[in-house]
Amino acid sequence: YMSVFEYNFEQYKSLSPDLYRKEKYNLQVELLKLQEDVIKKKRKIAICFEGRDTAGKSSTINFFSEHLIPSNFNYVHLGIPTKKERKNWFERYETYLPNKGQIVLFDRSWYTRALTEPTLGYCSKKQYEEFMTKVNKWEKSLVKKGTELVKFYFSIDKDQQKRRINARKNSKLKYWKLSESDKLMVNKWDVFTLYKNQMFDLTSTDYAPWVVINANNKMIARLSALRYILNNLTYDEKLSLKPPKWGEDLGNYSLHIEGVLFENLTYEQFKILAPFSD
Repeated sequence: YMSVFEYNFEQYKSLSPDLYRKEKYNLQVELLKLQEDVIKKKRKIAICFEGRDTAGKSSTINFFSEHLIPSNFNYVHLGIPTKKERKNWFERYETYLPNKGQIVLFDRSWYTRALTEPTLGYCSKKQYEEFMTKVNKWEKSLVKKGTELVKFYFSIDKDQQKRRINARKNSKLKYWKLSESDKLMVNKWDVFTLYKNQMFDLTSTDYAPWVVINANNKMIARLSALRYILNNLTYDEKLSLKPPKWGEDLGNYSLHIEGVLFENLTYEQFKILAPFSD
């Protein structure tokens, strides 16, 4: 199997809010062009978003879908599987795969069986091994039938996750996002890492490689993931997007955290607060 891609867009290391908004606009315009191409040519695109809790998967999906044509994209976030779904794992997800002319964004995907389920003991060893044995062949059949498949893994470090979980726990707006499974996962960091590495080793293929996005800064992660999509998928009227010329001397910084504006920040203050921004 091929190695995992680590996609770090160097020009995003220094992030001014004004230029972030300009870059977001430019990339979202291009994404809409891609969607128009998907509709016109009856293409099928499935994008998987995996990663630890609080890595920013959902906010990135919101970022992607903000200006997409609603009738031609679908957001999929499945809950607890039924007994029947547990025994028919791939069939559970086949229902939600893209039709012609559609983009589907999976907020966690069939890889729940490779990560969360074995980490927390929600599946048997046999079910895990069966999944790992069959998933590559299943994905290859999807690609052969015309599905364009992108698999993102959003990577955060342990300290960053702790900070985000504490912020979520103490938030009057986001406390509900902290589930019982999330609380259990905090103490399973090393076990999850083991399953993550096995997933990378066994399921990153030339037709469906894993793309690792550094998600310690959520804003940078969103831009990097979208730029990867636009750089690697073809579509009509595609612009070659020039890297933004950003630096640390761009003046005062500002951002919103839970709707509260923080402005006139130094670059160092901004770097500290940016991972918690809306």
